[in-house]
Amino acid sequence: MPMEKLTLSFDIIGGNFIAAGEASSATKAALRKIGLSNDIIRRVSICMYEGEINQVIHGGGGKAVIEVDERRVAITLTDGGPGIPDVSKALEEGFSTATNEIREQGFGAGMGLPNMKRYSDEFEIISKPGEGTTVVMSIRF
Repeated sequence: MPMEKLTLSFDIIGGNFIAAGEASSATKAALRKIGLSNDIIRRVSICMYEGEINQVIHGGGGKAVIEVDERRVAITLTDGGPGIPDVSKALEEGFSTATNEIREQGFGAGMGLPNMKRYSDEFEIISKPGEGTTVVMSIRF
């Protein structure tokens, strides 16, 4: 039986920690409904949550688009935030530009981008200072 194609789209609100995680939870539920394996759902959920939190903290909000086809889950996260001046530095575990206030809330440990890269099969960051950031990931099955 061929895999059902699915497209989900979410608007992420910058600074809204109360709604943070709603898009990743809704994605998880939709993937479970179409019968993807627990391992794929776990990896997608980690990538989505980390990306969503980055959009809330750093990107001023943004958009998350998830596309499922017969071979993969593709995630595209875009924001109009300040951009990432040094992508290679941002990919170092523990590096964070989060404020003390954000860290006091339990975020900003510097593991978001490294975890997104670790749990995806394909990972790309397109970012220019002053122009925002796009993160494209896919998880194959």
